[in-house]
Amino acid sequence: MKSSAVCRVGDRVPPLRIDPISRATLGLFSEASGDRNPIHLDTDVARRIGLHDVVAHGMLSMAYLGRLLTDWTDPSSIRGYRVRFVSVTPVHARPTATGRIVSIDNVDGERRARLELAVTLEDGTVTLVGDAIVAV
Repeated sequence: MKSSAVCRVGDRVPPLRIDPISRATLGLFSEASGDRNPIHLDTDVARRIGLHDVVAHGMLSMAYLGRLLTDWTDPSSIRGYRVRFVSVTPVHARPTATGRIVSIDNVDGERRARLELAVTLEDGTVTLVGDAIVAV
């Protein structure tokens, strides 16, 4: 951990509150990731498939969870990380990434914490869930 706090089951990672996701953010992420799917960039295309407006890339939310982890611990301590996409993130949404330690085990002489992770919007919609294994 980057901090000197002791890790215990039930401890929470300091939340990562994200500024509203703008069209500029979606455009920049599209270029950086190579994901130029028009549902992230073109309102007309998004509406044609039944969306109200463009939506954020699922991988952008996954990146926010990754940032939550690396703000909390050194990247070299991360032993595993996986997610499941459960809902879309609309443009202008304000996501918050969170994590909570749910177990601590000793694996091959290394103390490891399993964290439950989530990205949640202001209205309570969970858009991404996952977990991570971190050496602590």
